[in-house]
Amino acid sequence: MNILMFGPNGSGKGTQGSLIKSKYSLAHIESGGIFREHIGKGTDLGKKAKEFIDRGDLVPDDVTIPMVLETLKTQGKDGWLLDGFPRNMVQAQKLWEALQQAGMKLDYVVEILLPRETAKNRIMGRRLCANDPNHPNNIFIDAIKPDGDKCRVCGGDLKARADDQDEGAINKRHDIYYDTTTGTLAAAYFYKDLAAKGQTNYIELNGEGSIDSIKDTLLSQLP
Repeated sequence: MNILMFGPNGSGKGTQGSLIKSKYSLAHIESGGIFREHIGKGTDLGKKAKEFIDRGDLVPDDVTIPMVLETLKTQGKDGWLLDGFPRNMVQAQKLWEALQQAGMKLDYVVEILLPRETAKNRIMGRRLCANDPNHPNNIFIDAIKPDGDKCRVCGGDLKARADDQDEGAINKRHDIYYDTTTGTLAAAYFYKDLAAKGQTNYIELNGEGSIDSIKDTLLSQLP
């Protein structure tokens, strides 16, 4: 089973992706990991990508798409969950064409819906436990609100990550994600249109629910 996942930073996409990966034994492939793999192994595509990165330029789609496809074929031969790509409408179209040409199916597209302000608050509300950073603590989510400045799970000291408090950086990422004309949501809607034509399946999830309720809704719609 091959799945493409969309959701803004702060939507719990990583959490839900990990749950799907575990249940269906899929390769969880994230866009950043694709670059690291190819550059680390010194592949021809990785060398090309590194040239652009070293110059501070964006890696063009004609390099990125083949890298994504190659990683899906090698790591995801028994099924994959792709997260963090495509980021815009052009990449969505090119990825679909590349999958078609390679004879690879896209079984499901999952979108976690979350209002922009809620997503920003969730990012800025995240707190990390000194004992275990995986202990969920967020000052803006009642279900996992910490006990003052102490972890709700173990009582450890909490701190905020510096990049979680950078409102300008968060807004910049969300400007790209919530752009329904050319950005990431436009990419998601491209696949939604394909699903309406019966070429894939599209699942929408309410990101404002609890982790368990989102998980239960998602799993009820997957085979």
